[in-house]
Amino acid sequence: MTDVSGAPADVLHTLFHSDQGGHEQVVLCQDRASGLKAVIALHSTALGPALGGTRFYPYATEAEAVGDALNLARGMSYKNAMAGLDHGGGKAVIIGDPDTIKTEALLLAYGRFVASLGGRYVTACDVGTYVADMDVVARECRWTTGRSPENGGAGDSSVLTAFGVYQGMRASAQHLWGDPSLRGRTVGIAGVGKVGHHLVEHLLAEGARVVITDVRQEAVRRIAEKHPSVGVVADTRHLIEVDGLDIYAPCALGGALSDDSVPVLTAKIVCGAANNQLAHPGVEKDLADRGILYAPDYVVNAGGVIQVADELHGFDFERCKAKAAKIFDTTLAIFARAKTDGIPPAAAADRIAEQRMHEAAQARGW
Repeated sequence: MTDVSGAPADVLHTLFHSDQGGHEQVVLCQDRASGLKAVIALHSTALGPALGGTRFYPYATEAEAVGDALNLARGMSYKNAMAGLDHGGGKAVIIGDPDTIKTEALLLAYGRFVASLGGRYVTACDVGTYVADMDVVARECRWTTGRSPENGGAGDSSVLTAFGVYQGMRASAQHLWGDPSLRGRTVGIAGVGKVGHHLVEHLLAEGARVVITDVRQEAVRRIAEKHPSVGVVADTRHLIEVDGLDIYAPCALGGALSDDSVPVLTAKIVCGAANNQLAHPGVEKDLADRGILYAPDYVVNAGGVIQVADELHGFDFERCKAKAAKIFDTTLAIFARAKTDGIPPAAAADRIAEQRMHEAAQARGW
């Protein structure tokens, strides 16, 4: 079901002609008093209530926001399936610059919209939203995770997101080089915000060489002042062309792997925290043709959703960390399936996730 009353024509076109189809429900939310304009997309509830974060971003158009919500929600279905969670996939986007329009009233209004879905969607943090924001949303909606420990939540989910990506890197190294150690390897990280800066810590602790870039100079400065050994380059283009780069970790927004970036990428492994890294279908084959091992994004960045899902059952950090550590084994299993089936790892991960969702749907008689 899609609630589209009064939707602009370009939004309707995005909803009904998107190549990210198959969504169960899309809700367009507007609260004039607070200025809220949001989209909540539920891709699948075959495995359980849809779980996914709330992105707060200044989209150029409403149609762009809808498209992003659809794409991200679909990705969450696959991520939750591969993480072994009893949750389907959903995502919400709030349209606007969080630095200028985010208010308590707006977040409370958003919470009321999520609550109106009656538990079909469980929300959490994403780009532009933080633990403090989820505490506000939770005042109107009990289906809110990623809250502060003071309010019964799990706190910052980026901690285990970074840990899971780190495990994915170790598994990739094991598969490609026969050794999970990253000591002496050069890792380039694009985006050192909530997740990226934790990832830097893991890599340096193991003895890896790290090079970073970020569009926000304050994020770069924070890393450089704390760790003078970390290299800094001007932008992502310079990063992916660094000589001797072993691993490239996209940790910002999606679309990092494209027709422009893949041909010049020097790394032998791509493993990062960003969602939807493949700019379009076919890029995964381009990576394979160049001999670049791609660790599917929604597999290796699942540590955060593992953390917030656990919050619904009484949060225990060590239990969550143990689950996130299994991303190492899951990633290796995907590489093995890819080799057996003669397909890229992204396609192998999709097959495994789709099989789990299909079996769950059949068990429910859908």
